This record gives sequence, structure tokens and C-alpha cells, in this order.
Amino acid sequence: MGKRVVVVGAGYSGILAAKKLAKKFKKDPEVSITIIDRNPFSTMLTELHEVAAGRVDEYSIRMDLKKIFAGRNVNVKLDTVQKIDFDKKVVEGANESYEYDYVVIAAGSKPTFFGIEGAKENTFTLWSYDDAVRLRDHINDVFVKASQEPNLEKRRFLLTFYVVGAGFTGVEMMGELAEYVPVLCDKFSIDPSDVTMVEVDAMPRTVMTLPEKLANKVQNRLEKMGVQIKLNAKVIKVTEDAIHLDINGNIEENPVHTVIWTAGIESTDITAQSGTELEAAQRGGRIETDQYLRAKGREDVYVIGDNTYFVLEGEERPLPQMVENAEQSGGLVAKNIAEQIRGGKNLTAYKPAFHGTMVCIGGRWGTANIKLGKLEFNLVSFFAMFAKHMMNCVYFLQVLGWNKVFSYLKHEIFTIRNRRSFVGGNFSNRTPSFLLFPLRVWLGAIWLFEGIKKVNEGWLAGDPKLSGFFGGAQQWYDSLLGAGGADINAGSSVIGKVVEATQAATTTVVNAGASVVNGAGKIAADVTAGATGAADAVAGATGAGGGEAAGSVLLHWNFLNIIQPIFVTGKPLLESGLEDFAFKIDFNLMTWFVNDVIIPNPQLQVFMQTMVVVMEIGIGLALIVGLFTTMAAGMSVVLQMMFLMTTGLYLNTVWMVVAGIALIFGGNTLSLDYWVMPKLKKWWSGIPFVKKWYIYHD
Repeated sequence: MGKRVVVVGAGYSGILAAKKLAKKFKKDPEVSITIIDRNPFSTMLTELHEVAAGRVDEYSIRMDLKKIFAGRNVNVKLDTVQKIDFDKKVVEGANESYEYDYVVIAAGSKPTFFGIEGAKENTFTLWSYDDAVRLRDHINDVFVKASQEPNLEKRRFLLTFYVVGAGFTGVEMMGELAEYVPVLCDKFSIDPSDVTMVEVDAMPRTVMTLPEKLANKVQNRLEKMGVQIKLNAKVIKVTEDAIHLDINGNIEENPVHTVIWTAGIESTDITAQSGTELEAAQRGGRIETDQYLRAKGREDVYVIGDNTYFVLEGEERPLPQMVENAEQSGGLVAKNIAEQIRGGKNLTAYKPAFHGTMVCIGGRWGTANIKLGKLEFNLVSFFAMFAKHMMNCVYFLQVLGWNKVFSYLKHEIFTIRNRRSFVGGNFSNRTPSFLLFPLRVWLGAIWLFEGIKKVNEGWLAGDPKLSGFFGGAQQWYDSLLGAGGADINAGSSVIGKVVEATQAATTTVVNAGASVVNGAGKIAADVTAGATGAADAVAGATGAGGGEAAGSVLLHWNFLNIIQPIFVTGKPLLESGLEDFAFKIDFNLMTWFVNDVIIPNPQLQVFMQTMVVVMEIGIGLALIVGLFTTMAAGMSVVLQMMFLMTTGLYLNTVWMVVAGIALIFGGNTLSLDYWVMPKLKKWWSGIPFVKKWYIYHD
């Protein structure tokens, strides 16, 4: 009979333990893995305050368990665990029982009230998805009622908020609230001076786990946002309309309408109950483990995340109840269970490497204490927020792949409202996407025109065209660079060289059958797709007779003979228009591929030029009707980059690159994608390997 592993709880640690076990036994059907949770989703507990204070949508902090474990040997069970019988090796749920050979307790934590009178009944907690949604709705309702309340005293009472607990959760919740209050005041026409926000804690400073210097910065930030800080303040009683504090022996009774409780946590009921049969720590119901994270006296019971009570060698305090511990403990337990199932005895001791702590005060400011080995340093403001988001992305990559990372970046940066982001709202999508409709159609029409034009020029007739297309352009650039011009290398002054280029250019004449300097014609046709690019300039700038090249070299920077940005004009500088300036990035590998692979091979030339025509027409049609818009816009940019590295682009065609980028994620309004993409996404996300590797987005 095979081995059965049951994971109780689908939080940070439980999910990673189950996923890593599934990976280790993906080819072994004899090993079954079951994960049990009362919710069909996992909640990002570190983001609860963002939902509670209205910064992000509640669905952004959920991760569906079936999507997480799609295509993996993990049975997801929606059930409430009521008891674990360690002697019979059975996990008993409300719906069914689950036999196990190894059980992993990862049930997480819940708020604790320390026996304080009225605290549980008269406060809002912030430790679950439901808590965050309930608190968000309450805060919004309070402002609605306050806006309708004519009595000043009653209005100010309604708008009084206390947060009890100045640890990570407490200060982050208060920071979000303080950032949200001005938005709500503006929305409901309320005077901000009517709002009272108070942070309370029994400790002498905020966030005791941070270095004192950073903790002071946190306090200063909150105070600047209008928050009152009451430290050394013990909560002794909470009623429906007041909070009673003991501050250094002085008893205060403060009227308050909303109290948010973030003062501490303890293990969940199932963990505490299990602790009565196992060796549990006295405080918080955490279960004592050995160095392999097995419950003491048990080789088949592992405890991870917040439920673990283990003191590392050389430390005085047990493992911290934080996300990084949950992640690392989940991975270690998966490794040790796999070792036991395979009959090995070389278990790995838990030696976590914690990399510091971070705290965010609202969406725009944060602070972090970073530890990388023996190196320790602090970050504040933008850099701390950047580090926080990057660390979250690392976790999401492990759990739900790019799909979740894309979703996270979207709701934290690209769709944020009221500038509540560490980038200040600059990246937030605030332009109605239907305004991109004419840009999309026009860009498509230009590509379609270029493709049809090449068909008329015989690009599909079977004759090689790329020798002249690529080679002529390169000859033009070489003639300008070889003429001396104004070769500006790294470290030289661009401005000074431009002046020299202007003086030199005024004496240069193009012998192309028509004088470019006197305005008889352009260097090249006004090409919009870059497809004619600098290649067509050969006819005007070098001519059949091979006259002297005209124009100036404004920039030529040779970087290690690998990449060379080149910026030139085909006319004297002061007489040049946008259609006369050409920019090229001479990339060594691309140049080799064109000169040594494509041009010597006529058949390959015909194939490549046929592909160019097909792509131009295909991109054009797709953009005009709005079908596969994201892909078409991306291919538009790719094709332009190819031209940039082969023939170069005139400045008056660069708008096509910008337009392509703008349309990648925002150009599918008034399009066929409106009907096609939902059906296509549904079909695509149902393919087994797509679900398994999360190569889709919601």
C-alpha cells in the first residue's frame, strides 16, 4: 500500500509543502497528497489591510486552490478539520475522515484577546479574507452615515477609529486607513478634522521587531498622516462606544465607534487541541518540535509555519511567526517527508536564513531592515516598497506562477486609484481605452499599406530582394561614418560634435540625380513602417553613380564591438526634418546573421522577405479589426526592432514603435477580441499543461 500525506491548512506554508511534495513524487502514483482547508482559496494575509482600507479589490488577495494544484498529484479537500487522532493516524473533518502516514499541521493562527473584557465582542479583527471585507464595508458605511449626520459631536464620534496593536499588522492597517481617509473625506464632503485616528500599544514603541531607528520613522510617518500614537497604553476594557486604557497608571475612557484589533495571535483551535495530545508550548498553543520540525515524540507528525515552536541554536526566542518562516519550513518538511518515504534516515535540520523585515505605511511609503548574510542595511520609502513588491513576486512565482505575478502587478501598480502606490499613480491606467481605437486602426492601415506595397514591388515573385534592402542601407551608413562626420564616442561631448557636424554638413552635396540640400527631394520616401527605412535612403543618398555621401553623424558609440548606436541625418543638420534623421542599433550578432547567413543564401532571402510581407499584412489586418490585438501589437514592435537593427528607422516612423507598445495591453476596445478572447481564454486555460504551468492570466 502506498504512502499518504495529509496537509492540514492551505496557508503560506501548507501550500508550498504540498507543492514541493507533489513535485518530488510526480512519477510515483503510490504516494498520495491531500491538502485540507475550510476555504476553496488561500488568502494573502500580508495584504489584508489593503482590502480593508479600499486600496485593492478583495479578489486580488485570493488564490484559488484548484488553480494552484492543477495538474499536480494533490487532492484538494474543502472541509473543516475538527480533530486529529494521532494514535489511529486519522484527520477527522466535518465532512469526512482522512487516513495518513504523515500529517503536516499548517493550520495557521487566529487573533487572541488576552481575556480583555469586551475585546472580542466589540472590535473588528483583521486576520482573514472575511475580516478584511467586513471591515472595508464598515469603514465605507461609517463615512456614509457621517456625511448624513448634522450633529457635529455625533459625526466626530462616528469618525473615531482606534487600532489596538502597533506591530506589523497594526501599523500597516493604520497607515492604509490614514491614507484612505482623505479620499473618503473628499468623496463624501467631510471635513478631515472631524476624523480621529489613534494607534494604541502596551509597548514603549511601535514595531518592536524593527531596529529602533526604523521604528521611530514608522511612528513619525503615522503622525505626519494625522495619527495619534498612544504607547505604554494597556487596553483594559472595550465597550460598544468606548475603549478604556491604562496609561502608566492613569485610566482613560475614550469614546470610539470603531476599534480594530491587531494586538496578537494564537494558534487555531485544531492546533491548540492537538497540542493537548502533543507537547505544546504554554503560550499561544504552538507545538514544540525537534530540529527536523517533527512534533516531539512523533516521527509522523510535522508542524510548520505559525504553529511551530522551536528555538534555533544560539537564539533565545522561538521561530518568528512570519511569512519567510512559513515558506522555508514548508520546503524543509517536504524534503524530510520525502526522505522518510524513500526509506532514508538523513533528515535535514531546520536552519532558516531570514532576510529581514518590512513594513508599509500606506501604499506609498515603507521601511525595511534587510539582512544578507553578515551584511545588514536599512531601506526607506521607494526602495523599501520596491523590495517588498519584489519579495511578494518571488513567493507568487512559487505558488501560482506568472499568472499571479501579473495580477499582483496589475492591482498594485497598473490599475491603482487615487495615487495610492509607491510609484505615485504614474503607471495607473486612467485613460479610457476606447481612445486608443483610432490609433490601432491607423497603425494597422500603415502596416497593411507597407505589405501591399512590397507585393507590388515583387517581394513575393521569388526573386531575392534583401541584398539591396539590407546591403544598400548598410552602404549608406558606412559612407556617412567613413566620411568623418562627427563620430561621437563614449565620453566625448555630443553638443560639441553636433556643432562640428553642422559645419561639415553645410559643404556636403548628394550626387543622387537630384540635389537633396537644395530641397529637390527627400533622402528617402516618407516611410512609416521602417520597412523601407534606411535602405530606401540609398537611392537618394548614394545614387547609382556612387556620389559622395551627404549628412552628418550625430552619434556613433561603439560599445566593445558588440553594439553600436548610430544616429545620423542625410541633410545638413540645420536643414533636416524628422524624415531626414535616421537611427540604427548595429548589433554584432544581427549584423553577422544578415551578412553571413541571409544574404549569401538566395532561398533564405526569399523565405525571409515572404515572411516580412506576411507579417506586415497580417499585423495590419489584425489591428484594423482588433483580433488578437495584444499579439499583433507585440509583433509590430518586434518587427520594428528588427528594422532598427538592420536598416534603421527614420524619426518620423518611430511613432509606430510607441503606438505598438501603447496597444499591447490597451488596444482591444471596439474589437473582435471582445467576443473571441473570452472563449479562447476559457479553452486555453482548460488545457492540462497550461493549467499546470500557469501560462495564462485571469
